[in-house]
Amino acid sequence: QVQLIESGGGLVQAGGSLRLSCAASGRTFSTFYMGWFRQAPGKEREFVAATKWSSSNTYYTDSVKGRFTISRDNAKNTVYLQMNSLKPEDTAVYYCTSGRYYSSSDAEYDYWGQGTQVTVSS
Repeated sequence: QVQLIESGGGLVQAGGSLRLSCAASGRTFSTFYMGWFRQAPGKEREFVAATKWSSSNTYYTDSVKGRFTISRDNAKNTVYLQMNSLKPEDTAVYYCTSGRYYSSSDAEYDYWGQGTQVTVSS
């Protein structure tokens, strides 16, 4: 089992920034990729970004490229999502996830955090 604990969500004005953190514990050696998904009210959960523990590879959905940055601190077993130039359409519950393979589909990930709310006001 892998436990994922997110933090860092909140309310911010459009154009502002937030940094989300995801601390992983447990059998973290069993997962290779860490990712962030988000789900807005009435919408399906969508891929945001992903990275691999052992490399600098990063993946982003088009709508956040140039604004969001995923990074990791292997010593702390923590993954971050730095979100800049936030827009009202970024409002959602953000979920941290981990799995053995990279995918933009949530079905491919094995473990999920409880989610953290991000609200961007206009």
